[in-house]
Amino acid sequence: MRHSFPGTQPLASKMAGADSDDSLYPIAVLIDELRNEDVQLRLNSIKKLSTIALALGVERTRTELLPFLTDTIYDEDEVLLALAEQLGNFTMLVGGPEYVHCLLPPLESLATVEETVVRDKAVESLRKISHEHSPVDLEVHFEPLVKRLASGDWFTSRTSACGLFSVCYPRVSSTVKAEIRQHFRTLCSDDTPMVRRAAASKLGEFAKVLELEYVKSDIISLFTALASDEQDSVRLLAVEAGVSIATLLPQEDLEALVMPTLRQAAEDKSWRVRYMVADKFSDLQKAVGPEITKNDLVPAFQNLLKDCEAEVRAAAANKVKEFCENLPEDSRETIIMTHILPCYYNVCLSITNNHVKSALASVIMGLSTILGKDNTIEHLLPLFLAQLKDECPEVRLNIISNLDCVNEVIGIRQLSQSLLPAIVELAEDAKWRVRLAIIEYMPLLAGQLGVEFFDEKLNSLCMAWLVDHVYAIREAATCNLMKLVEKFGAEWAQNTIVPKVLGMANDPNYLHRMTTLFCINALSEVCGQEITTKHMLPVVFKMSNDQVANVRFNVAKSLQKIGPVLDSNCLQTEVKPVLEKLASDQDMDVKYFAQEAISVLSLA
Repeated sequence: MRHSFPGTQPLASKMAGADSDDSLYPIAVLIDELRNEDVQLRLNSIKKLSTIALALGVERTRTELLPFLTDTIYDEDEVLLALAEQLGNFTMLVGGPEYVHCLLPPLESLATVEETVVRDKAVESLRKISHEHSPVDLEVHFEPLVKRLASGDWFTSRTSACGLFSVCYPRVSSTVKAEIRQHFRTLCSDDTPMVRRAAASKLGEFAKVLELEYVKSDIISLFTALASDEQDSVRLLAVEAGVSIATLLPQEDLEALVMPTLRQAAEDKSWRVRYMVADKFSDLQKAVGPEITKNDLVPAFQNLLKDCEAEVRAAAANKVKEFCENLPEDSRETIIMTHILPCYYNVCLSITNNHVKSALASVIMGLSTILGKDNTIEHLLPLFLAQLKDECPEVRLNIISNLDCVNEVIGIRQLSQSLLPAIVELAEDAKWRVRLAIIEYMPLLAGQLGVEFFDEKLNSLCMAWLVDHVYAIREAATCNLMKLVEKFGAEWAQNTIVPKVLGMANDPNYLHRMTTLFCINALSEVCGQEITTKHMLPVVFKMSNDQVANVRFNVAKSLQKIGPVLDSNCLQTEVKPVLEKLASDQDMDVKYFAQEAISVLSLA
């Protein structure tokens, strides 16, 4: 680790010699910390580099601070990362655009270090300050830096160079442009896969700043070569470049220059490459236009949906809706009905991977708005019903959470006739975990379908769950009521839910009477003081005389829970006497919880 360096006089000493003003002492400390053994101190000092530069002034920053930083770039990665970021904002601190080239030497060194994040940040800062160079300075200072990096002995410098070609190319002379294109060609065929990968990742960006003739003569051949590279990590990056290149070419050139390579990528032996094609499919579709979409992309998309790798199928499935929306309007319905839906249906029937099923379920509902009412009822509803009964919770959730799309197209009545029986069937399933899953989706479903439909079709279902023989279902049903009240409002609760809940207080089964208390605990939070005091509190008081001790001590717990909702007068005159009576109960548990409630509510 560095501490002192030959030929570099400590900046703190220089400052002390230059000016003995005490106000500069903190700056001298910061400068000294740049050489401290403690990494954290060096990092803190680097993060305050702009303060040091301001104190030194622009001339001393250029002649002393920057050479010092350049000569001493050997440190922990986090310190170098902070330095690379700071230097990107240093233009005004070295005297403005006229002197911005002074920042190049330290950034060039940082762009060659081993740690990727440091190199990337250095390249980001270099790209940033490149725009502040005049065209002359760009050729005199910046472009030679790019050449040095591009021809460096270590792959680290050559990978960094790949990110700099596009920012300097548009503003240099035609002679220098030719040299830049040659350097980029060389890097695309570099012996090191990491360099070819970096070149492939920047190919599309570089193509966008080139003249069209060079896109056709240079870039296409590079694209073809990279898309056939022996490394799949290079080939998959070439796919993304291919999409960018396709947007630059006239329609008549696409078929001959780009499509053969992209067709090859869609059938690549590596699933990662096919995944990238699937992931970029919508962008590719927009780039190539309607004719090529119909002739080439539709069959390719079908194959991706049927791919042998689950990740590829999932990526393609996520693009189904977007792909269908972007199809030519005159043939959209035909293509979906004859090519996409049959393929989708086969995939749904044969697939076992939950990730893929979930991806398909999340987008298929959106097709209803494209296909219209009749096709949705005939072709999509059977798919929805099948997926609504899927054993994977994510699949069911994705269907339920997108019901509003279908509702807009076919109407609530049609939806209720087809999907409601399936929902009710699941809600009454013999397996309690299935019932639990539907309860968890109920607030979402209620929001999708509206209060009127909910009251008519689903309210009784929610109330039935409160008396389920499994405690987890009763508990979930209680939480469900609270969420429904949050969605539909306290007035709806007072008219619809609260009377039914309070009616359970007279149930012969003590477990159901206890559920009443649990519901009151939850509803008091969302219903507010008036409804709690007027309607729910009297029932709680009445239940304090219950014959079952479990009910009585839950009364004490309920009073403690709803106490903060009540006003102080009610607590003193009504709640306190009931709790004092329970505190003298014969049952030890009832006593304990009553005393705890008195203590918590400060009623002693």
